[in-house]
Amino acid sequence: MDVVIVESPAKAKTINKYLGGGFKVLASYGHVRDLPAKKGSVDPDHSFAMTWEIDEKSETRLREISKAVKGTKMLFLATDPDREGEAIAWHVLQELMRRDALDGVEVKRIVFTEVTPSAVRTAMEHPRDLDENLIDAYRARRALDYLVGFTLSPVLWRKLPGSRSAGRVQSVALRLICERETEIESFRSQEYWSLEAEFETAGGKALLARLNELEGRKLDKFDLDTAERADAAKRAIEHNEFHVVSVETKETRRHPAPPFTTSTLQQEASRKLGFGAKRTMQLAQRLYEGIDTGGETAGLITYMRTDGVQIASVAVEACRDLIGGTYGADYLPDKPRLYKSRAKNAQEAHEAIRPTDVTRRPEELAGYLDSAQLKLYDLIWKRTLASQMESAKLEQAAINVAGRDDGIGLRATGTVIVFDGFLRLYQEGEDETALEGDDEARVLPRVERGEELRLKAATPSQHFTQPPPRFTEASLVKRLEELGIGRPSTYASTLSVLQERKYVRMEKRRFEPEDRGRLVTAFLVSFFRRYVQYDFTARLEEELDEISAGQIDWTVVLDEFWKAFREAVDETEKLRVKDVLNAVDDLMGPHIFPLDASGRDPRACPSCADGRLNLKLGKFGPFVGCSTYPECRYTRALIEEEGGSGKFTGPRVLGVDPDTNLEVSVRKGPYGCYIQLGEATEEEKRPKRVSLPKKMSPDEIELEQALVLLSLPREVGLHPETGKPITADIGRFGPYISHDGNNRSLGGEDDAFTIGINRAVALLAEPRKGRGSSVVRELGAHPKDSKPVTLRTGRYGPYVNHAGKNAGLSDELSEESVTLEDAIALLDAKPDKAPRAKRGGTKTARKKSAAGKKSATRKKAATGKKRRPKAASKSKAAPKDSPSDA
Repeated sequence: MDVVIVESPAKAKTINKYLGGGFKVLASYGHVRDLPAKKGSVDPDHSFAMTWEIDEKSETRLREISKAVKGTKMLFLATDPDREGEAIAWHVLQELMRRDALDGVEVKRIVFTEVTPSAVRTAMEHPRDLDENLIDAYRARRALDYLVGFTLSPVLWRKLPGSRSAGRVQSVALRLICERETEIESFRSQEYWSLEAEFETAGGKALLARLNELEGRKLDKFDLDTAERADAAKRAIEHNEFHVVSVETKETRRHPAPPFTTSTLQQEASRKLGFGAKRTMQLAQRLYEGIDTGGETAGLITYMRTDGVQIASVAVEACRDLIGGTYGADYLPDKPRLYKSRAKNAQEAHEAIRPTDVTRRPEELAGYLDSAQLKLYDLIWKRTLASQMESAKLEQAAINVAGRDDGIGLRATGTVIVFDGFLRLYQEGEDETALEGDDEARVLPRVERGEELRLKAATPSQHFTQPPPRFTEASLVKRLEELGIGRPSTYASTLSVLQERKYVRMEKRRFEPEDRGRLVTAFLVSFFRRYVQYDFTARLEEELDEISAGQIDWTVVLDEFWKAFREAVDETEKLRVKDVLNAVDDLMGPHIFPLDASGRDPRACPSCADGRLNLKLGKFGPFVGCSTYPECRYTRALIEEEGGSGKFTGPRVLGVDPDTNLEVSVRKGPYGCYIQLGEATEEEKRPKRVSLPKKMSPDEIELEQALVLLSLPREVGLHPETGKPITADIGRFGPYISHDGNNRSLGGEDDAFTIGINRAVALLAEPRKGRGSSVVRELGAHPKDSKPVTLRTGRYGPYVNHAGKNAGLSDELSEESVTLEDAIALLDAKPDKAPRAKRGGTKTARKKSAAGKKSATRKKAATGKKRRPKAASKSKAAPKDSPSDA
């Protein structure tokens, strides 16, 4: 029986059905070994030799593969058709050779870009050897990422304690996000006005035109920069008569976009579906590996990691047949559309992402796919079909209007879709509003040159220039691709790492840099500028692509990079921390100490007259402190940790409580922000405090709201059964009610200020909610014992469970996509726990032993003496001077 190795169990199951009983298909579950996360795993002094490590799970799978391979004649390595897939195949082969499992076994590599019976059979008929160039490219990238991370990160930790690691591509992506934020902060909005006039034509139709000429001169954007100038222009229009000067029409064509590549799929899924890059790739992986569509399991899309935009000729013909049959001959171009890839690396450029069978319409799969999978498949299906449809025909029109005097001119523009073409099926996300703007989408009335127009109204509108928008996942992926930084297959993990390290956060689906991330960027720009430059990183990517194409030796690229990089690291290690802080302080100064409308020096210390605020370094990282320390001990946090409240540092005085005449202030403590009444005194050691609810901002709360909070705890009423009071309050973990030592958290529509006695009694009667895991859904019955297999979520994320055995989800699976088959494969791959060793002795003996220990402890406490260590003697008798003889 021949053996076939793939990455995932879902793919293995599908391919096993195709190949039949003469083959055994096993999954490696991705990479089987990796570089150990310790210094010395890559040795630059010995041609960048690498030390590989196998984890416990991979060892189990390799043993299974080794056992299956021994005695077989053929081993087919059928991992994914890209650099990572080639690397996985190479790792498996190296380990099997090391274990002497390949005696008499012929090894071949097969690749296919779609998991369908025909594609797999074709691959089996055309095996090849491993591609050494792709393997070298993998080793070069892996070594580069390791060397940068394990060389640069320790420098970062020493010079900026509290900072985390820095990666090769992640650091450049982080710089893009931070620089965009700096642009936004330094942006100064500028006022401008526009003026739109409504006319009535001779035929009674309405015509809207915008002022573009005044006093015989073309208006620039900021010529009407005040309300006074806009009103003056309005008066000039109202005291004038107008006619049509000219009518311009032009027919244009809009062509469809090519089928999806990895990056364009991530961008469109983000824009149209709101999916992050990571989720998009997880869903696409599932669609590629195979879905059961009613007795038949097949991959629904081609391989989803690709730079190519071309599709197979047989797929093109299938698209054309479907277009002609469904939409008619008008929507079918005379000849097939051909698209050319811009990817420089031909080795890794495969087909574009397309349905494996375009006749399989999305609506036909609605019963077999979950909602997210169906949305993504629908997007891919429509984009592929639209790419072979006829272009849209648009008619663009412009009507120029002029006044009888004062050199006034106005212009009305609009676009009419003459023939929708591919727009009938699909329109790219970024162009969705192209025909819906103020002017472009208007359908203009028919007018003749010289026709008189009657002015109905002239309306000026105020506008302000807007800062550049923050990056979304889609726009950041697009920008990285434009710069040639990273590769589409790595974008999802790059963006995830930035969030996991708390360098950035997502707010309203846009990236905002955290102060920690800005610190790291400032440090790298100051001392490793070359390695976070966009053109340098792009050139390095090109060299890595040349390795894949066999045009350059991988060790030469690494050697050139390493020598210069090592020198830069050595120079930075000589720097004093003070030098580093000064450089970072200069770069981040405008952000840390922003100017405000008061005109006050933002670096002036608020606690003393002579001090100046600057960046300092402590045990837990950078902070802001006064230059006159230790005379002035004013400090404030620079980086807000989890549980903090934005950039609020406090205290902020809100006013005076009319009942007590004490000052009310909002402050920040180790567990978040709180309201305080008065100050600590000799009589009142601790003033009254109440936690600030999360939904309230410490920068926006007013005195009235604070006084309501200080009125807590509030008595809700007496419990009808016990007669004891029920109180409502806000604590460290949020609002809650309390009765006779029994507490219940409040959530949803319940709050401490409005909850009534009936609702409080009902909540107290409910059982306490546990903090354990919760069942998300039942996947089905296990075939071995018919016990349920469930998907659960717990403290460490989603996992599957069966009969007390748990297994975490792999990177390829998500909560939405995991199936019963996936769960069984994960559970089978996880080794059973060894039974816990029983404690020796009988229950009675253990009790006596415990009693003896307690007795000795009591004697020790009574005498105040410590037990002496036993003498080093082979005799079992206790020494005469032991405490037991005293």
